[in-house]
Amino acid sequence: MHSTNLLLEEPIRMASILEPSKPSFFPAMTKIVGTLGPKSRSVDTISSCLKAGMSVARFDFSWGDAEYHQETLENLKVAIKSTKKLCAVMLDTVGPELQVVNKSEASISLEENGTVILTPDQGQEASSQVLPINFAGLAKAVKPGDTIFVGQYLFTGSETTSVWLEVSQIKGDDVVCVIKNTATLAGSLFTLHCSQIHIDLPTLSDEDKEVIRKWGAPNKIDFLSLSYTRHVEDVRQAREFLSKLGDLSQTQIFAKIENVEGLNNFDEILQEADGIILSRGNLGIDLPPEKVFLFQKSALHKCNMAGKPAVVTRVVDSMTDNLRPTRAEATDVANAVLDGSDAILLGAETLRGLYPVETISIVGKICAEAEKVFNQDLYFKRTVKHVGEPMTHLESIASSAVRAAIKVKASVIICFTSSGRAARLIAKYRPTMPVLSVVIPRLKTNQLRWSFTGAFEARQSLIVRGLFPMLADPRHPAESTNATNESVLKVALDHGKVSGVIKSHDRVVVCQKVGDSSVVKIIELDD
Repeated sequence: MHSTNLLLEEPIRMASILEPSKPSFFPAMTKIVGTLGPKSRSVDTISSCLKAGMSVARFDFSWGDAEYHQETLENLKVAIKSTKKLCAVMLDTVGPELQVVNKSEASISLEENGTVILTPDQGQEASSQVLPINFAGLAKAVKPGDTIFVGQYLFTGSETTSVWLEVSQIKGDDVVCVIKNTATLAGSLFTLHCSQIHIDLPTLSDEDKEVIRKWGAPNKIDFLSLSYTRHVEDVRQAREFLSKLGDLSQTQIFAKIENVEGLNNFDEILQEADGIILSRGNLGIDLPPEKVFLFQKSALHKCNMAGKPAVVTRVVDSMTDNLRPTRAEATDVANAVLDGSDAILLGAETLRGLYPVETISIVGKICAEAEKVFNQDLYFKRTVKHVGEPMTHLESIASSAVRAAIKVKASVIICFTSSGRAARLIAKYRPTMPVLSVVIPRLKTNQLRWSFTGAFEARQSLIVRGLFPMLADPRHPAESTNATNESVLKVALDHGKVSGVIKSHDRVVVCQKVGDSSVVKIIELDD
């Protein structure tokens, strides 16, 4: 297990902990994914979320229709223009999610040691005796003694709003369960999770495909969050589907690992996916609680070594209703950073929580503090050892750029890239300073019209720890000469100065292509 990522000066000065944190243009190197919904869809709130540090907006299609999400997206576009903060868009599929349907939306009280029947007959009204579900095969999938969990939206683990059920008998298509705790279910939809049981439903459902085709494609989504990824084939099939939708051939697929099936096939899934989301809400039900941290550390380590972004969910649940996180939650956010996560995903906290902006701000501050004590030196050596020799040309350049930047105490690394790959490789070595990824647009044609690439590549780096993209002027060709390189570099340096990360006499490491060669150079700025 790899948990020695903490670097503290010995002996630690307790007084230094109380020193106020220095303000910074970048709230944190670790990125924040915010889910937009009822409490976070106005232009003003989204603008505040962007200023607080949100760099990816997640649209969760397990509730709300395409029209509702389109309105929210239009508000996001207005907020991006007014704040001048780039933001990527993530579409989260429903996948094989089992749901209890409560058409009347009346709250349902369940008493400990009582019984309740789960039935596929959706014509029945949800009540304390019967819960209609959206899956006809449950009776065939479960057996007496199995555990089923029912909760609203995402599981908070709160024993008053979610319920544990134990299967007692199967009656035809109905499943009779014993209620293990007293709870009140409120709302129109509750998620139903069967612990460690295979549910025979497609990972990408017909409804998901329809949403991607009608909403995702016209909006050119940057990321597809593939819920309940269980096998490498799930990712391949999703990629094949996206490849037929024109612009979405560039969309990155993030596999959402939510159960033991996904965990068992993790290595193959990681090879095929562009990134991983550790959905700890569902995982915490499929795994014994004492095993969750082990999976987190192991999965994040594998993502780090593969150089693929890893996103952790369910960190500050209590902030859905409270202005401050619990002590355990604050520590959990920091540990996710020390374990190597690229981004923190906020769900219910920003979707329907009372304090979406404050949540993003506090999580960003905790991440920034944890980054200060991240043991970069140990991490760097371990990554180099894992990559082994001989290194590829690009990997060698990326690791050299990070090593040079740390040795000369550079304030920033500037990387010129057209595909974004070089910048992501630099970020893989977790430099202690921000990486300004200057995306050089390339001209392409489909025989009917000319267009520039670059916007996708720039936005997709918004989920990678330490990467901060900017688009270069498309008039600068990708096959750059010294003259165009110098002018693009000047624009990047000016951007760094305006944003406060570069000051006079600072050293800057630049990684760029000159002709056929890749060059790492160190420049010292004048006044």
